[in-house]
Amino acid sequence: MSAPVKTSSPLLSVRDLSVAFRQGGRTSVAVNHVSFEINRGETLAVVGESGSGKSVSALSVVKLLNYPAASHPSGEILFEKDGGQVDLLTAPDDVLRSIRGNRISMVFQEPMTSLNPLHTIERQIGEILGLHRGLSGEAARRRVLELLTKVGIRDPETRLGAYPHQLSGGQRQRVMIAMALANEPDLLIADEPTTALDVTVQVKILDLLRNLQRETGMAMLFITHDLGIVRRIAHRVAIMRRGEIVEAGAVGEVFAYPQHAYTQALLAAEPKGEPAMPHAEAPVVVDVRDLKVHFPIRSGLFKRVTGSVKAVDGISLSIRAGETLGVVGESGSGKTTLGQAILRLIRSEGPIMVLGRDIQGVGHDALRPMRRDMQIVFQDPYGSLSPRMSVAEIVAEGLYIQQPKLTTEAARQIVAEALHDVGLDPSAMDRYPHEFSGGQRQRIAIARAMALDPKFIVLDEPTSALDMSVQAQIVDLLRALQVKRNLAYLFISHDLKVVRALASHVLVMRNGKIVEEGPAARLFASPGQAYTRELFNAAFHVEQGI
Repeated sequence: MSAPVKTSSPLLSVRDLSVAFRQGGRTSVAVNHVSFEINRGETLAVVGESGSGKSVSALSVVKLLNYPAASHPSGEILFEKDGGQVDLLTAPDDVLRSIRGNRISMVFQEPMTSLNPLHTIERQIGEILGLHRGLSGEAARRRVLELLTKVGIRDPETRLGAYPHQLSGGQRQRVMIAMALANEPDLLIADEPTTALDVTVQVKILDLLRNLQRETGMAMLFITHDLGIVRRIAHRVAIMRRGEIVEAGAVGEVFAYPQHAYTQALLAAEPKGEPAMPHAEAPVVVDVRDLKVHFPIRSGLFKRVTGSVKAVDGISLSIRAGETLGVVGESGSGKTTLGQAILRLIRSEGPIMVLGRDIQGVGHDALRPMRRDMQIVFQDPYGSLSPRMSVAEIVAEGLYIQQPKLTTEAARQIVAEALHDVGLDPSAMDRYPHEFSGGQRQRIAIARAMALDPKFIVLDEPTSALDMSVQAQIVDLLRALQVKRNLAYLFISHDLKVVRALASHVLVMRNGKIVEEGPAARLFASPGQAYTRELFNAAFHVEQGI
């Protein structure tokens, strides 16, 4: 890792920053007298639990908070400009516009809510190039292709006309990174930029960011909950808790000799324990044979079908009561499509046996009562929770559909129990999703699935938005609920540490097919296929910061 460039003054200097939010006559302090600096070519990682103030501090740098509800009781944010420094908190709008997206770029945590659903990928990246670089036409197109290639988008030419919903979660995040890097900024603020990426792409993206940093002297403010990533990419680290920086220093020193009790707890936190093992005589809850999901490719003036994308291509699997089947593979390998097909959320071919009944040919009305036994926790808690519904309404929605005569009092009691089970205060059930951190929103999504007391749950990256200490808590929770209720899980994840702690059987996917499968203990100890070894080696390297 190259050393940061030392100058007479830092590129960014945050001094005594406080952030307060006012709502309903009450004021709460989210960031309390925080100070840090970043030099050119340096990466400062900010680590802490959900709600600790990491993202609020980063958004303050470019004044993207919800003003005037947000305010800054104290502090200044000094950024190098024209040989001097400008305070971004008091800078006029035209100065901020000249800096945002040009000299300071940002990668947000949730790409689906950051990308415009009505514009193609080419248009969204090209808009930035046109606004700040004056590029258009063929020149802009060449630059867009170059950026998509750099961030690991395969066949970028075929993705130029794609819309965000046509990409996987990992692919959307890579597009966001390409947009942020388009103008080669002096400072990149990266808010969990690898959250949605599988481990092999994580390594490539982190290496890409480091190479760009060496080439351009770009500085990074890197927000993450993954301490392995901090070891790999950061020069210095700041540990945040409840709006304050409790410890800061060089990464090697802080990780080797943590002084604060909270830092010590973070470093010790990781998913532990052994996965629940199903009984040999446990009934099969889900049985799938030769499942296929093919999406047609249409081209030409009349949009004739000229081929197909084989997202899931002949997958067979079975899951017993009390068993967790882990599904791993790169983004775009078909993991999420497989889970959605099993739940009949998308069309597929091949028998899908759930609790002994083939649901493939079941009509909509007949399928509805069966959905109580089949639930899903989606990858993106921002997109899967309605912003217009309270937490109580979100968690109880399925209850009212399945039990129309359920009283409000009984529903609220079930909601309270579900929220308590996932570590949330039941008294918060009348609040709305935007009032919670990303990790808290994911726990609400898990509570919604558990409220119906299902037999089978598809968990699509349920811990991807959670910090490490909460990851461990959620894994323990899922394992305890599985034992208590004899649940069957299909666990989709790119985090192999979590898979190892939760799954008793693992299925490795690539390009819609099964590359390798078997007992988790055997696969982690001795993977048989080259692709599986590459996947596991990448995860180990990120974990160790290699």
